[in-house]
Amino acid sequence: MLMLRRKSKLFLTVLLTCLLLGNTLGSVAVNAAEASDAQTEQTTANTDEYKAFWFSYYDYTAYRAKYKKRNATTFKKYFTQAVKKGKSLGMNCIIVHVRPFGDAMYKSKYFPWSKCISGKQGKNPGYDPLKIMTQVAHANGMKIEAWINPYRVASGSTNYKKLSTKNPARKWHNKKKTRRNVLAYKGSLYYNPAKAQVRNLIVNGVKEIVENYDVDGIHMDDYFYPAFSSSNVNSAFDAKEYRASTMAKGKQNIVSFRREQVNMLVKAIHSAVKSIDPSVTFGISPAGNIDNLTSRYSYYVDINKWLNSSDYVDYICPQIYWGFKHPYAKFGRVTNRWMNAAKSKKVKVYIGIAVYRAGHNIGAGSAERREWRSDANILKKQVQYARKKGCDGFAFFDYQDLKSKKSAKAVKQLKKVLKY
Repeated sequence: MLMLRRKSKLFLTVLLTCLLLGNTLGSVAVNAAEASDAQTEQTTANTDEYKAFWFSYYDYTAYRAKYKKRNATTFKKYFTQAVKKGKSLGMNCIIVHVRPFGDAMYKSKYFPWSKCISGKQGKNPGYDPLKIMTQVAHANGMKIEAWINPYRVASGSTNYKKLSTKNPARKWHNKKKTRRNVLAYKGSLYYNPAKAQVRNLIVNGVKEIVENYDVDGIHMDDYFYPAFSSSNVNSAFDAKEYRASTMAKGKQNIVSFRREQVNMLVKAIHSAVKSIDPSVTFGISPAGNIDNLTSRYSYYVDINKWLNSSDYVDYICPQIYWGFKHPYAKFGRVTNRWMNAAKSKKVKVYIGIAVYRAGHNIGAGSAERREWRSDANILKKQVQYARKKGCDGFAFFDYQDLKSKKSAKAVKQLKKVLKY
């Protein structure tokens, strides 16, 4: 009987030990699983990951609508709110529009004051927005990049009289010798990419920003050549300059000619920036569809050359503004293609993400519209996916959408993978 009790006690002791050990191991396993889940949610970001958001000319328009009294004080207040919003979400860089329509958000030697800040092109707002923006961004521990549109002069109008008398586009148009420096096409005005004077103007405009303002980078987006068709690709826009070029005489086609015009500009900007301050970055955010960029009818962006050389850009940030359920330009598929194209690791690849679509009934087909409208995790999932594929960071369009009610649920989830 005593032996039986001892055996029973020993059995209970062993059983209890096993149960306790099991609970301990189980707890360790649960904690490990939770840690793994947390790591999966972050998927995992480097401490120096680029996390930027665009502050576009729409945001200047919103400032003008919000404040009746517009001066340095109210602008600083407005921009401080933007920076703090970005910081609260885990962002570390703001990309500010400084040359949207051949005009400037800063005191320029070459371009008139922007209508987006003063209400009328050429009108001095009474303060220097870029100076204020660089000061506010850095005071709050955030980097700032100056964003320019190189060729765009006016959208939806070809009336030169609407431009400031100080606008170089208007000055050039008024002289027969320089008239073709600016071209009208499909109701808009563009600087002619094939003109050396145009290239020098744009490069000088970049140089004055880097020389006079404490910016961390120069940023260009996807406004290069406009789109042509099979019927006019060889006759429209800068076809006259092509026909007179050595490339035409050498039997190279107009597609190669146009790509070379863009390449010369991009390379010249990169060289100019680095000659002034090597620490200042130069990046471009092209349209997300590589097929469109390499088409013979539009953009003329030599993306494969840029991705495989250190002479053109420091980073590329394709605007992959589609959902996972887009019928053909699926976010995952397009991201994969960009990462494969950048395998040389010569330049960094950031992914541009469309916050403006989150919470909206927008997209190609019912599945993608439902995804953007109803999936509060859409932005978070895009970040997680791109991180797994090895991208170097993100840029989010744009500030207004980061604080809008419609995108609020998606932005709340986005914060979980940006701020930690």
